[in-house]
Amino acid sequence: MLEVALDTSPLALTRAGTARYLRGLLGALERDSTVDVRQYAFASRSRLAVPARDVGWYLGVLPLRARGANVLHCPTFRAPVRSGVPLVVTFHDLAVLRHPEAFNAWTRSYSRALLPHVARAAARLIAVSEFTAQELVDVLGVPEQKIRVIPNAVGEPFTAEGEAADGEYVLAVGTLEPRKNLPALVEGFRRAGLNGCELRIVGAQGWGNVVPVAANGVRWLGEVSDDDLARLYRGARCAAYISLYEGFGLPVLEAMACGTAVVSSDLPPVREFADGVVTVDPRDPDSIASGLTQALAHREELGRDGHRAAAAFDWPRVARETVAVYREVAA
Repeated sequence: MLEVALDTSPLALTRAGTARYLRGLLGALERDSTVDVRQYAFASRSRLAVPARDVGWYLGVLPLRARGANVLHCPTFRAPVRSGVPLVVTFHDLAVLRHPEAFNAWTRSYSRALLPHVARAAARLIAVSEFTAQELVDVLGVPEQKIRVIPNAVGEPFTAEGEAADGEYVLAVGTLEPRKNLPALVEGFRRAGLNGCELRIVGAQGWGNVVPVAANGVRWLGEVSDDDLARLYRGARCAAYISLYEGFGLPVLEAMACGTAVVSSDLPPVREFADGVVTVDPRDPDSIASGLTQALAHREELGRDGHRAAAAFDWPRVARETVAVYREVAA
């Protein structure tokens, strides 16, 4: 039996991409009888306790708690810089180093100081895309032989079957932060002139002083449950994801799995999986407007192509490939 210590602290602070990854991986690992997963998490859910978590938990307590396990897996770049057991760290992106202006002062300073040490301490780094793997090489100087690429996945409730939300709307999903590029999307939506169609934005208030958009035809729904989000995907005329930088782009895959046509920024990681997606220049509102118009004109065809492509990305595959990494470092 392979004993794995898994840090589940991200579940306390977010429901966005990293938490989706962790929940999906955990669910699949629980069905693997060859692996015993021990979950460890920092106790406080308060954002005021983040410095204590980042320093006290990851640099001190977690490595001690993991003693006796065969592997310690941290599902984000917050991880120990020394570990008594082989360390595996998942990197979703390097946005904090590529676009530090979009993060608060603590996160910028912490990441700049510790990420190189985390990358060196890890026996293996899991990247969620080939793009993120190359970022690890280019930005942190990680040797390619230490990196394993395991793309994200999608599962229940994000399926094409099920209830759909009512109304005529374009759906945008993502935490409200600068790199999600909401002002350009709102302007592109306005220029598209979609009469009778609403832009619905789903996502938590994030950082960078991005405020919920208040304009005619634009509505911010805040955070919603996964079941409600799946209904919104299914009911949307199309989904729009106009981020400036991503390591993967999970909302694109979720929309595809729900059979929804998608307009996305033309980003390298999205190109790796997004068959049947209309790609646009995220800095050009006219390009966004054109993409929305094109997606609506071909929504059924795009939805079918996307749904078919998304079927290849499932959590059991992620778990199998992740366990293979565990066994590799534990050998």
